[in-house]
Amino acid sequence: MIFINVMIVGAAKTWCVAKEGADTQALISAINYACGAGADCGPIQPGGLCYNPNTIQSHASYAFDSYYQMKKQADGSCDFGGSATIVNTEPSYGKCVYPSF
Repeated sequence: MIFINVMIVGAAKTWCVAKEGADTQALISAINYACGAGADCGPIQPGGLCYNPNTIQSHASYAFDSYYQMKKQADGSCDFGGSATIVNTEPSYGKCVYPSF
C-alpha cells in the first residue's frame, strides 16, 4: 500500500480588474456602483496611494477589486456588466496595494 502525503498550502490568490478595452462609460458606472456598495475607494481619490495613474481603467480596477475582496470573492462579484475579469497576477504597484482575500 502506498500513501501519498499532500499538503495544501491554500488556494491561489485572485484579483478582479477592469477588462482591457472595456467601454469607458460602463467603467464609470461600475466604479460608482462598487464605491456606493461599500468598496474602499479612498485610495483612488486625489492624494490617495492609488490615484495615479489617473485613468478610468486604473481606478476601475482598484474599485472592482476592493468590492470583489469585500464580497470574499463570491461568484458573480467580479462582473460589473461584463467589464471586469479575474486575474492571478497581483496588480499592485509602487505604494498602491490591492486588497486580497
